[in-house]
Amino acid sequence: MLRRQARLRREYLFRKATEGKHKALQDKKSKIKKALEDHTPIHGDLKRDALKLQDKLKWDDAGPQRAAEIGGISGGANTANSQDDEYRFAGCEDPKIMITTSRDPSAKLKQFVKEIRLIFPNAQRMNRGNFEMKQLIHACRANNVTDFIVIHEHRGVPDNLIICHLPYGPTACFNLSGVVMRHDIPDIGPMSEQKPHLIFHNFKTKLAERTMS
Repeated sequence: MLRRQARLRREYLFRKATEGKHKALQDKKSKIKKALEDHTPIHGDLKRDALKLQDKLKWDDAGPQRAAEIGGISGGANTANSQDDEYRFAGCEDPKIMITTSRDPSAKLKQFVKEIRLIFPNAQRMNRGNFEMKQLIHACRANNVTDFIVIHEHRGVPDNLIICHLPYGPTACFNLSGVVMRHDIPDIGPMSEQKPHLIFHNFKTKLAERTMS
């Protein structure tokens, strides 16, 4: 089991590095092409390889750019690394999300986890018990869990949420402040389990694009 995990990790890192090289090459070719079309000077870092890359441009088509526009993974401009793209299996396989808490959770934290479970489609809640984090991660990997969420508290108030994409990350940590639960709002009625709609307006930085994917 450990050998298999080590082999899969090496394969993942190799594919990620290879795709990164292809994407870097495509970015250089795109910059040279834009400079030639706009009749502007080529950047100093690209002058050494400009002639070689210009010859390769003759055989390029609009495939990488088109793939980027429709959310492809061919290494085109503005395309996220497919190895880290959580949506590369969208429509083929539903995500499997596991939610748990820190050890010895308070009643308020348990209630908060129940409400969080209703937000994420196909999510399951798991009692933490005395299990260590390493044991939980191994169990989730063995059961093909795609995302693992841990919620922490401070003096009975939820204050931290950690999301880990399995099996190899990435991991994001969010601080929670001013938490108001549904049970604290009178006459709010039952919660709809309709899949939520996400708004990513002005998410243009690299970190924002990574968050979107």
